[in-house]
Amino acid sequence: MVIIEVSHLTKEYRLGAMQGLKQTLINTAARLTGKAVEQRPLFKALDDVNFSIEAGEVVGIIGHNGAGKSTLLKMLAKISTPTRGSVKVDGRIAPLIEVGAGFVPDFTGRENVYLNGAILGMSRQEIDKKFDGIVDFAEMAEFIDTPVKRYSSGMQVKLAFAVATSIEAEILIVDEVLAVGDLAFQRKCFDRMEDMIKRQGKTVLLVSHNIRQVERICSRVILMDHGRAEADGPVAEVCELFYQQSNSKIQAQAQHAAVARISGSGEVAIDSIEILDDLGNTVDEIESGGKLRIRIRFTLQHKLEGIEIVAGTHRTDFIYISSASTREVLPNAEFSQGAHEIEYIVPSFPLVAGTYSVRLAFLDKNWRFLFNGESLKTFTVRAKRMENLNNQWKTVNLPTEFFIDGKSYAVP
Repeated sequence: MVIIEVSHLTKEYRLGAMQGLKQTLINTAARLTGKAVEQRPLFKALDDVNFSIEAGEVVGIIGHNGAGKSTLLKMLAKISTPTRGSVKVDGRIAPLIEVGAGFVPDFTGRENVYLNGAILGMSRQEIDKKFDGIVDFAEMAEFIDTPVKRYSSGMQVKLAFAVATSIEAEILIVDEVLAVGDLAFQRKCFDRMEDMIKRQGKTVLLVSHNIRQVERICSRVILMDHGRAEADGPVAEVCELFYQQSNSKIQAQAQHAAVARISGSGEVAIDSIEILDDLGNTVDEIESGGKLRIRIRFTLQHKLEGIEIVAGTHRTDFIYISSASTREVLPNAEFSQGAHEIEYIVPSFPLVAGTYSVRLAFLDKNWRFLFNGESLKTFTVRAKRMENLNNQWKTVNLPTEFFIDGKSYAVP
């Protein structure tokens, strides 16, 4: 049974609509005299979004900042109205959006529980019945009669989450609220969410930047991009598309920032760094577990003896992955003035899908840096096949084998 129906949903905002009193008066006078008033451009936070959700479905909504995720949830929760299109909801909604926004600082925790519960549609009798459970879950018994302005931000959100999740509703709308409080309370929130989903059978819409949570909780995912529903389908498939988009964005950012991480004496000039395939063609992507072949062309300003070249890779957050030195194979290397070429080869690069960068250093025999650089070249590692949640629980793909009831199974 369809419980939520979204049809051609569009929400527009006029950019820069807030104006001072002076400008408002000027515009009004212009209209009264028949003069044209400059219209600010419209921004589509949602652009012709269509989907339906069956009762009991757990749907994740993912996308980059500004993609329209939170705006969509506000439409579903009737917090905001659409410019065009319609939203039909069959059932009571419990919106976990900006939890705690309705708290009054001068009221006590007890008073705010009743106030927030009423705002969310609960009767006083319902709150009376659930009050002790709300306070116990939030771990706030000691402070419940203290004004909320004395609470830390974490304490306020914990109490608000406890109130919001106590509503008896068929539909739960959640916007980034599973990261409240300390780690122990986050685990508690996650367990309550799983209970509501798996044992109470609620219909859930979850917005989160934590893709691990989405993959664990949801049965379906909608990917939002610039106000449009870019993809809607199985969790693994849509999350993989999001990872690809994120990797492309990270790669572009890493390439843009690379020049800021170069230093040295100036005696070595890097002419080019290229990722090559087995045929010697330039590529930007390799397969996880495949060969990583990096060709480095450089020019020396004068002859150098005892030179050491260190090549390696790192993640985009500058966690070093691999490194190797020519001193281990050629301890007294001598290079003449002019152009040279070397290749750094890793026969099997076992990193999981993602974006990685090349680092490079040249040192003389006195360990003086002639050149030192990070993020010199970015490249992408693609998965061998469609990965699932397991891909988010590891950094490297190591050869693995299971023995099950005496029979060996090799993990590809």
